[in-house]
Amino acid sequence: MSGKLRLPRPLHPVAWWIWALAMAAAASRTANPLVLTLLLATVGTVVSARRSTAPWARGFKAYFVVGLVIVGVRVVFRVLLGGVHGEHVLFTLPEVPLPDSVAGIRVGGPVTLEGILAAVYDAMRLATILICVGAANVLADPKRLLKSMPSALHEISVAVVVAISIAPQLAESAQRIRRARKLRGDSQRRMRLFRTVLVPVVLDALDRSLCLAAAMDSRGFGRSAASGDDRRRVTEGLVLLGLLGICVGVYGVLDSTTPWYFGSPMLAAGSAAALVGFVRSGRRVRTTRYRKDPWRVEEWGVCAVAVTVVTVFVVAAATDVDGMFPSVQPLVWPSLPWPAVLGCVVGVLPTWIAPPVRLETRGVAAAGVEAGLAA
Repeated sequence: MSGKLRLPRPLHPVAWWIWALAMAAAASRTANPLVLTLLLATVGTVVSARRSTAPWARGFKAYFVVGLVIVGVRVVFRVLLGGVHGEHVLFTLPEVPLPDSVAGIRVGGPVTLEGILAAVYDAMRLATILICVGAANVLADPKRLLKSMPSALHEISVAVVVAISIAPQLAESAQRIRRARKLRGDSQRRMRLFRTVLVPVVLDALDRSLCLAAAMDSRGFGRSAASGDDRRRVTEGLVLLGLLGICVGVYGVLDSTTPWYFGSPMLAAGSAAALVGFVRSGRRVRTTRYRKDPWRVEEWGVCAVAVTVVTVFVVAAATDVDGMFPSVQPLVWPSLPWPAVLGCVVGVLPTWIAPPVRLETRGVAAAGVEAGLAA
C-alpha cells in the first residue's frame, strides 16, 4: 500500500486545553496587533482542521463575535473617558466638568489616534485570549474532560466543566433553532426575531440542565465512600494547611526581605500537605471509567508544542524584543518580530500532529481502503 492511512480518534481533552492555554499565555505576552492576528490565524487553522463534527463544536464563530464586541466596547469607553494624550487629535467631544474628588478622570475632550490605538491593542489581546479558550471548548469534549479529572477534584471539576460548556451549548441551541425557523420559512423583523430566538435558546438550555441533573441523580452521582468524622477532619485540615503553606511560600519567594524558611521550604511543605490531603480526599469518591482516554505520542507532541510556544513568547517578552509591545507615544508602525513568527509556526503543528477526527487517506490505495471500510 503506497498511501498512509491514519485512523481517526479524538485527542485527549487535557492535551487540547494545554495547547489552548499556551496560546492564550502567548497572547498575554504581546500587544502587537500583527502578532495577535497571526495567533488568531494559527488557532483558527488548528480548529478548522481538528474539530469534530459534534454540534457543540460548531460555535467557534461566536467567540470571534464576542471578541469584536470587546474591541468595540473598549474603544467606545476610551473615546468617552479619554486616557492617552497624543499629537494626532482626531476630533473633540464636549467635556463634562467633574468635581475635584474624581481628579484624573475625564469625560469627553480631545480624542487622539494614540489613545484609540492603545485601546485597540489592549482589547485585541483580551479578545485573543478569549478566542484561545473558546478553541479549547470547541476541540475538547467537556464530558471526556470531566472523565479525565482525578477523583479528588471530581465535584469541583463538574462545576468547572459545566461552566465552560455553557457557551458551546448555547451556540448549538441557537444554530438548531435558527435552522428550524428557516425550514419553516419564518421571516420576521429584527426585534421580533431576537425575541423569538432568545427565549427558545434559554428554555432549551434549562431543559438540558434538568435532564443532566436527572441523569446524574439516576446514576448515583455524589456517592462517596463511608469514612469517619476524624478521617474527614484530618483530610480537610491537610488541604487547608497545605493551601495556606503554598500562599505563605509564594509570598516568601516573591519577597526577598522575609526569612528564608518562609520561602521555598514553606512552599514545598505546603505542596506536600495539600497533595496528601487531595489523595486522601480522592479515596472517598468511587468513580468508575468504562474506557480511559489514551495518552500517546500525539498528546505528548501537542504538549511539546505548547511548551515551546510559551517559552518562545516569554523569552521574547522578557528580553524586550523589538515589536512585542509597539509604542504609541511616539506613534510607530508595529513590526513583526521573528520570535513571534517562529512561535506561531510551531503553534500550528497540531494540525498535523493531532490524529484526525475523520478518516484521512493519502494515495489511491488508501482511498480504496476507505471505500472498503465505508462499505
